[in-house]
Amino acid sequence: MQVAGRSIGKIAGSVLQRRHYVAARNMVKVYEHPVDIFRRYLTGAGEYPTTVRLRTPLGWVSLRLYTAHDLLTVNEIFCRSDYQAGPDDRVIVDFGSNIGISATYFLSRNPDAFVYLFEPLPRNISRLHDNLRPFEGRYALQEVAVSTSAGEVEFGWEETGRYGGVDAAFGNTLTVKSVDSQQVLRDIVEKHGHIDILKIDIEGLESAVIDHIPVDLAGKIKKLYVEYVFDQNPLAKTHTLLQYGDIAQFTLIGN
Repeated sequence: MQVAGRSIGKIAGSVLQRRHYVAARNMVKVYEHPVDIFRRYLTGAGEYPTTVRLRTPLGWVSLRLYTAHDLLTVNEIFCRSDYQAGPDDRVIVDFGSNIGISATYFLSRNPDAFVYLFEPLPRNISRLHDNLRPFEGRYALQEVAVSTSAGEVEFGWEETGRYGGVDAAFGNTLTVKSVDSQQVLRDIVEKHGHIDILKIDIEGLESAVIDHIPVDLAGKIKKLYVEYVFDQNPLAKTHTLLQYGDIAQFTLIGN
């Protein structure tokens, strides 16, 4: 049996995990209408598209959501703190920006944050621009996929737009330009001297992109959030690793 795209077993198991208690507590603080959001989150019910308003350090922000899957993403980022950011995080790189939910979170932490976004799916890009209209001038978007080499790749995606990746089998495909993740990171470090946060959610290439970061470059990245479960720390020379559910949270040693 499925509820909002999740099995009953998965929902039951999540009850025992502390991060979900954190999310539930924060939902009351973050959402303008938490009762409606609780209902939507638990049942998958409600009409879409819909607009939700969230309380942030910079005031209220609005996000246009198109499916119940988008609401799951909002909750994971704004309430569960999968990609925790603070007032000192100003240079942020977002590999797999989707419709701008993670970017909205990062940009609403402090007025000096600037985010480099990477998203290849045209429908997501249009929705991203709409959601980030209040933050114009504070982000740079490349309409590309992120890989370990530059060129053209086949990008697979499914109808909600939440899931998609290079050579991913999601039923729909299109050919898109890809960029070399290491070169992207080097260019940004050359400009700013460091990266405060690197977030990677690219459906299947996360581990390869992490392995593609050399030690000298990794030492310039303070925090990394990766949608992947690692058996051991691939950045042990430079970072500590906390596995927060499905999110690998890396922190620069000595930071």
